[in-house]
Amino acid sequence: MKKINDIKQTFNNPILSGFYPDPSICRAGEDYYMVTSTFGYFPGVPIFHSKDLVNWEQIGNILDRPSQLNLDHSGISGGIYAPTIRYNKGIFYMVTTNVSNGGNFIVTAENPKDPWSEPYWIENAPGIDPSLFFDEDDKVYFTASWIAKDAKSYSDMEIWCQELDLKTMKLIGEPQGLWKGALKNAHSPEGPHIYKFNGYYYLIIAEGGTQHYHAVTIARSKEVFGPYEGYAGNPILTHRHLGKKYPITNPGHADLVETQNGEWWMVALASRPYGGNYKNLGRETFLIPVEWEDGWLVVSPGTGRVEGSYEVPDLPAFKVPECVVRDDFDKNTLNLIWNGIRTPREKFYSLTERKGFLRLMLRPIGLVDSLKPPSMSMCHEDKKEHVIDNPSFLGRRQQHMNFTAAVKMEFNPKHDFETAGIALVQNNNFQYRFEYSISCGRKIIRLIKCTSKTEMDYTTGSFNFENFEKKMAQAAFDSEIIYLKITANGQNYSFYYGESLVDMKLLLENVDGRILSPDMAGGFVGTYIGMFASSNGNSSDNVADYDWFDYTETVEVKK
Repeated sequence: MKKINDIKQTFNNPILSGFYPDPSICRAGEDYYMVTSTFGYFPGVPIFHSKDLVNWEQIGNILDRPSQLNLDHSGISGGIYAPTIRYNKGIFYMVTTNVSNGGNFIVTAENPKDPWSEPYWIENAPGIDPSLFFDEDDKVYFTASWIAKDAKSYSDMEIWCQELDLKTMKLIGEPQGLWKGALKNAHSPEGPHIYKFNGYYYLIIAEGGTQHYHAVTIARSKEVFGPYEGYAGNPILTHRHLGKKYPITNPGHADLVETQNGEWWMVALASRPYGGNYKNLGRETFLIPVEWEDGWLVVSPGTGRVEGSYEVPDLPAFKVPECVVRDDFDKNTLNLIWNGIRTPREKFYSLTERKGFLRLMLRPIGLVDSLKPPSMSMCHEDKKEHVIDNPSFLGRRQQHMNFTAAVKMEFNPKHDFETAGIALVQNNNFQYRFEYSISCGRKIIRLIKCTSKTEMDYTTGSFNFENFEKKMAQAAFDSEIIYLKITANGQNYSFYYGESLVDMKLLLENVDGRILSPDMAGGFVGTYIGMFASSNGNSSDNVADYDWFDYTETVEVKK
C-alpha cells in the first residue's frame, strides 16, 4: 500500500494498485473498511482495514468458503460484481451480486476479521450492484440497478429501491424506480449508493459504462423514494473529456465516507493505461477529496480530476505491514494475496504434504479449458454433484507496470501432457504460459501464447470460441529444480529460466503484453501472475512443488 510522504504530507494514488475495482467503504468509529469486486476469482471480496484512508491492510476475504461463493461455470469476468460494505449498530453488512449463480445476497459479521455468515439470498431482487441504506428512523433500504421496464437495450438501466426487513432479510412493500441517470438515455446507470446529508437524500451512481465514458453522477430528494432531482453540474466526476492519452482514465463507481473529523472523501475506480490505451493492471482504487457546496458535491476541488497525489486526510497515520516480496509457503494457510479461478470443488493444492512448499496437483483441467454448462440433473435444488472446472492455479494481481516475478519449482514431468510453471492470465482466452514439460521425448521449457477470435459469455461462463495457441519459443532443459522468471518493462515481457537465480538464460525477450489488457481481451479484470499445473485432459498423480514465489516492482529501463 502507498506510504505517506512525511515531508509534503501527501499521498499517492492509487491507494490499491492492480485489479481492485468497484471499491466500497464504511467507517466504524475511527476504523475504516473497504471491499472490492473479485468476479470469477476465489476466495471473493477482499476486505481491507485502515485508520488514515491512505494505508490499507488486507485482513481477510469475506467470501472464503464454497458454501458462500458458487463460481461453478463462471467466466473469469463473471461471478461477484460490485460489493457494498456498510456498518450499523455493531453489525457489518456486505451485499453483492453473484451474476453467475444466484443473484443478490447479503452476508454479515460482528467482527470483520471473523468468518462472515452464510448468504442471505434476497428474493425478488433483480439486477446488479446492490447497496444498503440505513435511515435515521431505523428503516433499511435495498437499492440496485435493473433493466428498465421500457428498456430498448441491455444497457438501458434504472436505479430502483425497496425497503428491507433485516430480521427476515426479505424485501417489503413495492419496488420503486428512482432515477435513470443524468444523461437522456444514459448508458448503464448502475452502482447506486444513497446517503443523507442536511435533510436531503443523495443518490450517487455510475453511468456511461465501465470504460472511457465512465462517470459519477448525483441526484437528491427530500424523500427516499423520490422524486430525485439531478444536479445541473453533472457529471461530478469523469475523464471522458480528457482523451484516452490522459494518464488516469475511466474513473467511476464511487462511494463516500465522512471521517470522524468531518471531512468527506470518495473512493472510486480508475485505470492507468500504458503502452497505448491498454490497462493490464485493470481498474484500481483511488482516493479523492470531496466538499459540499450549495447542497451538492464538488469532487477534487479546484481541478475536478482524479489526481496522482493529494494532501493526506486529517487523520492519524496508520502503519501497515510491508508488502510480501517472497512467499516461502512456510505456513499452513495461504497468504491473503493468492486467488484461484472459480470455486474449488476438490483438493488441488497443499501446504502441508511437503512442509515449506506449495504443492499443486496435476489435474485434467487446464487454464484454457472451455467451461461446460451444467447438466440438467444439476439444476435441481437437491443436486449433490459438481462439475470440476477450476484449474490447479494460484495467482496474485499484477500491481505494477514494471515488475519481476520468479519462482523456484521442483517438477519432473513423466508424460508430454504433464505441464507446470507460471502464467500471466487475463482470462481463459488470453494468457501466456511459461511451462516445463516433455516434447518428442525430451524435457523442455517453452512459452505458449493463447488468444481467441471470439468473446465469452461473462455471466454464465458458457463459451463459443476457438482458442489459438502459439508456441513462442522453447529450449531443451533437464532438471527437476527449475527457476523461472518473468520481467515486465511496460508492455514488454521477458522470460528467463535456469538451474539457479545466478545462472538464468533468456528464452524470449520483449514479448508483447497487450494481450493481457481487457481492452484487447474483453472483460472486467486485470492481469494475474501465478503458478499452475495440469495434465491437460488426462489422469495423473504427478505434482509440482513450489519452494517460493517472488514479486517485486522494478525501475523502468529506458531504451
